[in-house]
Amino acid sequence: MRILLTNDDGIEADGLVALEKIARELSDDVWIVAPETDQSGVAHSLTLHDPLRFRKLGDRRFSVRGTPTDCVIMGVREVMPDRPDLILSGVNRGQNAADDVTYSGTIAGAMEGTLMGIRSMALSQAYNWAPGERPNYDTAVAHAPALIDRLLNFSFPPDTLLNLNFPACEPDAVGEVAVTRQGKRKVSELALDARKDGRGVPYFWLGFRSGEETPPEDTDLAALARGNISVTPLKLDLTAHDVLADLSALVG
Repeated sequence: MRILLTNDDGIEADGLVALEKIARELSDDVWIVAPETDQSGVAHSLTLHDPLRFRKLGDRRFSVRGTPTDCVIMGVREVMPDRPDLILSGVNRGQNAADDVTYSGTIAGAMEGTLMGIRSMALSQAYNWAPGERPNYDTAVAHAPALIDRLLNFSFPPDTLLNLNFPACEPDAVGEVAVTRQGKRKVSELALDARKDGRGVPYFWLGFRSGEETPPEDTDLAALARGNISVTPLKLDLTAHDVLADLSALVG
């Protein structure tokens, strides 16, 4: 099985090291094509106004000056001699659940693979956002290989990818694997942190602030809060099918 790895945290990210360990438990035909720099939050964006440049860093290891989407395109269409059988994107530094899905470059790497008709999964490692805290990728490394091996028996309908989130706990403290739906945060919101530079000119940092909440039991957020691994199937079709009839009646 030929596997292509990418991420959004960049070619030097610890999460990519973890992902390679996971992939090599499944295959010895592993290729890495990842962004040259951190591309967190770029979502499913393409580089259209600058040339794409890539560097060979080692055997089957390349960096691209671009987004995760660019990396998958370059990997499949230029770098690899044959199409991969599986694309793994991650392991992201922090969870990609609920609203995160729409911003995530990690998810986007799997989305691009799905658009190409290649089985694709996104992997993310949750951790507690506190000063000095770092993700414990050992949790994903310990549990992902066997889980992915099982998920390869999934039929992967057209335009469907799998979003895997690993909880913020030690490997031996992980509970069960829960198949979930994408949650929705009620408390979290994007916040602007206003500051001033040395000349008194204002500038801003954009980030998330969150508070305590009790998400619905069948969601990715609830699974992670319980110390479970979350597996969420995501569709590329963004159509609001439930309102098609109402809209047709309104404008017809």
